[in-house]
Amino acid sequence: MPSNARTTRLVIVESPSKAKTIAGYLGPDYLVEASVGHIRDLPRNADEVPEEFKGQPWARLGVDVDNGFHALYVISDSRKQQVAKLKRLAKEVDEIFLATDEDREGEAIAWHLIETIKPKVPFKRMVFHEITKPAIQAAVANPRDIDRSLVDAQEARRILDRLYGYEVSPVLWKKVMRGLSAGRVQSVATRIVVERERQRMAFRSAEYWDILAHLAVQGQVEGPRTFNATLIALNGDRIATGKDFEPTTGQLRPASTAVQLDGDGARGLAARLENRPFTVTRTEEKPYRRRPYAPFITSTLQQEAARKMRSSSQQTMRTAQSLYEKGYITYMRTDSVNLSETAVAAARRQIAELYGPGNVPPQPRKYTTKAKGAQEAHEAIRPAGDNFRTPGEVANELSSDEFRLYELIWRRTIASQMTDAVGNSISVRIRATTAAGEEADFAASGKTITDPGFLRAYVESSDDENAESDDAERRLPNLVKDQPLSADALNAAGHHTSPPARYTEASLVKALEELGIGRPSTYSSIMQTIQDRGYVEKRGQAMIPSFLAFAVIGLLEGHYPRLVDYNFTAAMEGQLDDIAAGDGTQLNFLSSFYFGSQETGADDDIAKAGGLKKMVTENLSAIDAREVNSIPLFVDEENRRTVVRVGKFGPYLQRKAIDGGEDAPEDKASLPEGIAPDELTPEKVEELFLAGNGDRVLGEDPVTGDEVTVKSGRFGPYVSAGERKSSLFKDQSPQTVTLEQALDLLKLPRVVGKDADGNEIVARNGKFGPYISREKDSRSLASESQLLTITLEEALALLAQPKTRQSRTAKPPLRELGEDPVSKKPLVIKDGRFGSYVTDGEFNATLRRDQTPEEITLEEAVQMIADKRAKGPAPKKRAAAKKAPAKAAAAKQDGATPAKKAPAKRATAAKKTTTAAKKTTAAKTTTAAKKAPAKKAAPRKATTAAE
Repeated sequence: MPSNARTTRLVIVESPSKAKTIAGYLGPDYLVEASVGHIRDLPRNADEVPEEFKGQPWARLGVDVDNGFHALYVISDSRKQQVAKLKRLAKEVDEIFLATDEDREGEAIAWHLIETIKPKVPFKRMVFHEITKPAIQAAVANPRDIDRSLVDAQEARRILDRLYGYEVSPVLWKKVMRGLSAGRVQSVATRIVVERERQRMAFRSAEYWDILAHLAVQGQVEGPRTFNATLIALNGDRIATGKDFEPTTGQLRPASTAVQLDGDGARGLAARLENRPFTVTRTEEKPYRRRPYAPFITSTLQQEAARKMRSSSQQTMRTAQSLYEKGYITYMRTDSVNLSETAVAAARRQIAELYGPGNVPPQPRKYTTKAKGAQEAHEAIRPAGDNFRTPGEVANELSSDEFRLYELIWRRTIASQMTDAVGNSISVRIRATTAAGEEADFAASGKTITDPGFLRAYVESSDDENAESDDAERRLPNLVKDQPLSADALNAAGHHTSPPARYTEASLVKALEELGIGRPSTYSSIMQTIQDRGYVEKRGQAMIPSFLAFAVIGLLEGHYPRLVDYNFTAAMEGQLDDIAAGDGTQLNFLSSFYFGSQETGADDDIAKAGGLKKMVTENLSAIDAREVNSIPLFVDEENRRTVVRVGKFGPYLQRKAIDGGEDAPEDKASLPEGIAPDELTPEKVEELFLAGNGDRVLGEDPVTGDEVTVKSGRFGPYVSAGERKSSLFKDQSPQTVTLEQALDLLKLPRVVGKDADGNEIVARNGKFGPYISREKDSRSLASESQLLTITLEEALALLAQPKTRQSRTAKPPLRELGEDPVSKKPLVIKDGRFGSYVTDGEFNATLRRDQTPEEITLEEAVQMIADKRAKGPAPKKRAAAKKAPAKAAAAKQDGATPAKKAPAKRATAAKKTTTAAKKTTAAKTTTAAKKAPAKKAAPRKATTAAE
């Protein structure tokens, strides 16, 4: 080769967008090309098995289990053209750099590339955790060899998942339903969701009461003059609160000594305390200090994005992948909370510039990883580069979703290096005595934050319904012992215990992480897989298991318990970590799992049982398919057992007398589509059976010819004809409703007539009762029967009457959820002019379109109110203003309590956060919000139906 010839290098990355970014950082001597993810994998079906292997007994697995678990890899049709291009380029260069992601998956892709291309020139592995020019140049200057231990660990995981899926899934096909799948991690994740639903099904709500006293300090005081206090004891006996009840059953703990007040008792005590003096008996003040949160890792990023952005795990990772490939953040699949020295220095400089030197601690903060089985030593997820770009600096360059996620990562990173939040917390005890000598003790607590510290930049949301928002200030008057108080109001407050909240994607990821199951690169795919397989359905944010999932998990728990055992699954992750570290061998691991082990002292039940292969073939006859597909609900008062049967055409109810023998008659009823397992209460089940198997033909509509049927749905019985549906009146029964009555119901909403101006008057049955409406004007009707009988003259007369709120008390809430952990007030759902909303009496949060009053959880309501509280009180509208400002608070709901004015001297941390954000983002945020969302990236790899 002539001495002046240029040396050319081929750099192979995973995605085209990453290739484009990296190519801009390297000179003309570098060709940057993408593999477009994995180029080869185990065959997905028989058609992909090469002819020469089709006759082999192991070909269906794609793994020769009798010869060292040799894997058969095939190049997918979608990658053949790209592989041919890479082979051609490899012949035209002098050196190859494999620049795939720095994790086990990326290491394996690099190995597959070499095994497939078989280059004749030298090849090296270049690794980096951010796509910036300095990082790419440093990676080129410091290449390494492919790490075979990481490759072996990834290959062992891939083969393990194939063996698990291909050996266990056929059992489900034979005993439950064709086409089902089992997976090493997906089955465990499904079990977690099913167990939570079982707890909800066993839960029985209990009622408990207390008294909320609105107290006032007499005379001039510093700070607020009034505050709220809650009854905590009566005659020295503690009053039961939510924590005194079993979280899984809803009933008072057997060992609890607390007094469970009922409604009459609470109202009677409140009446006896009216006009009685209240006195402060004790005050206690303590310093408050809160350390910052660690920087993001994969799991915490997914959790916070779900809470703050309502993003699914897949959406979050797709957006993070885009940010990483464009060079805005570091690698997003990591379980390390460590920050490099240059990152810490960058954060400290930016804190001093944006928030002032006083918010920079004397020494840099260091965080240690707590995740069980944490692996590759990446950095935490942070803004890329040695000088972080503020959200305002990148706003015009990113889509709306990218901007929001980048800002979240930037704030978390900056906050992790800021000073503690400090303040004071105060608790007060107050006593009032009735005329009869009953001593009632009340409690109030407050918190003031004297220095928000890191809260100026970031406040973490929470899945814990008992967690208090870190920036929530509750200011109390300056109270001293023996200070007299007066009660402006005493309200008996009823509460109901709530079942354990369903998992969200965020809380399920957190549960898996705590158990040591799955890894940063797999959380997103796990969430998607259990939904794609039909085991879990998302309703809003809640994850609801299907009856099919109950049957599958019941089979695995009953006959292969080790396969869905949390500790066993986590232990397998640990063994894979050992292989990655070079402390274990792939062959021993797979052989013990598949064929078993007779080693003395082996604690692996699967190995002792002869391995997975023997277990799933020898135990088949012991599995009773009918039993597996029967999900027990309860035994009623007539000694009849009710179960849900999972059938070929969907789940249905079955009821049979226990003492009736095999020949006892069985009742069957269809299940409405979308009904959740915990909604099958005895009352609901009886309704479904009474509805005549959920479907009774009444006759034919003489006008349209449609078949008229009465059915039972999630929200009660209704009649249906073609596309028309209408709920039964409250005094009608699905067993007795006639065709004539059904046809009348199907006329609703009914046009009563038109007024003098030609406006239609319509009779409707709404969520809160019957009414008539004319444009935006409406009036309630006294009974549902009036919907069918009211005349035009009667309707006009009713509409002519002034619209009043009627002399009744405030409209009862649609639903009571429980107690807000911050305000200690009951959270209820009400109906307002702008739709349903959740309120604690002070802050209101409107339900989103994907939320319903019946389905929203206490956990979600607490978060919504916390978000509203963090924004501070809504500004009062000026009378002259014609248009609300862009950031104005939402319109006030009907029945809502006006927000109190914030203290002038001390802004909340949330308000300060907003101020700080304005310094960095300014008007650029608005521009970013208008951008179209980023295009969806292709999934990293495909999986077979059985994995």
